[in-house]
Amino acid sequence: MFLERLGAGPAVYGAFSSYAQQQMTLARVATAQRDLYCLLTEEGAVHAEPSGGLYHRTPNRAALPVTGDWVAARMVGAGQALVEAVLPRRTCLVRRAAGAREQEQPLAANVDVVFLVCGLDGDFNLRRLERYLALVAASGAAPVVVLNKADLCPDLADRIVETAAIARSAPVVAVSTLHPRGLDALHPFLTPAATIALLGSSGVGKSTIANRLLGEEHFLTREVRLGDSHGRHTTVRRELTPLPNSGALIDTPGLRELQLWLSPESIDTVFDDIAAIASDCRFRDCTHTGEPGCAVAVALDDGQVEPGRWASFQKLRAEAEWHESMADPLAALDRKRKWKLIHKQARAFNKQRG
Repeated sequence: MFLERLGAGPAVYGAFSSYAQQQMTLARVATAQRDLYCLLTEEGAVHAEPSGGLYHRTPNRAALPVTGDWVAARMVGAGQALVEAVLPRRTCLVRRAAGAREQEQPLAANVDVVFLVCGLDGDFNLRRLERYLALVAASGAAPVVVLNKADLCPDLADRIVETAAIARSAPVVAVSTLHPRGLDALHPFLTPAATIALLGSSGVGKSTIANRLLGEEHFLTREVRLGDSHGRHTTVRRELTPLPNSGALIDTPGLRELQLWLSPESIDTVFDDIAAIASDCRFRDCTHTGEPGCAVAVALDDGQVEPGRWASFQKLRAEAEWHESMADPLAALDRKRKWKLIHKQARAFNKQRG
């Protein structure tokens, strides 16, 4: 069945069963632009919008359909439908929405694997990669770091080594769209019924990779600027497209700014090397800002932790804690009390030693 090739399994059909009894149609969201959707069904693609009931039952707009969602739709005409419900999401890529208000913005739902595409040209940036890894860690999907434009990199082996040090347990593969077999390293991740999402900044070659995997020029592509390797947005919306054999591919616009929407614990997942060292600190809630017995300070002194990675960890951890304080004032107050106690313990310890 077509929907099973797109990932519909027992969990999806089970969640849909009560809606099937109401003569609704199971569908997957291919595109979502404001309140207009393109849905993929067993009978083909249909246009849709949210029903009045769904819209008014969903005060949090982040819970409205996004690309990759499974939904229950009611057909209201030839090629027209109303979305009555969004089925539970297994995974969800989420960032903080642009603007002053603290709001989440889902990028894509029910993704199994995320290809984090980095261009091996002037736009290569390990600090940016850490932000993308944090986003994927919070989503529940599995990350794969894709180093594109390998043909342009004279020191490819060194790039792979330094990227693997940042990616930790995530696979790192090098590819080139200029060679017939340049994407072979991606094929092991294209498992049956899996949904793959492409994430990365503009100009790294996401749409070119997508076209090669689809076997057709489905997405518009453009050349990057030679001066700084930056690209213009050629993909203007997130779109789910069936892969030739089985599974689905979601191409996304390049993210000029990636503000994270996650917990401090998600940062610890990406920086598990630093988190492991921090577990040896004398104080359980050590802030690593000068407390006695800080294992991180020792690791920095003897070179176990690279200063740039430590600075990135601090920045992302502070960003996550600030987000937590804005989203949950009670959690922020509790954290403030813990820090106050830590500093009090440190002062008492120093006084005893003096």
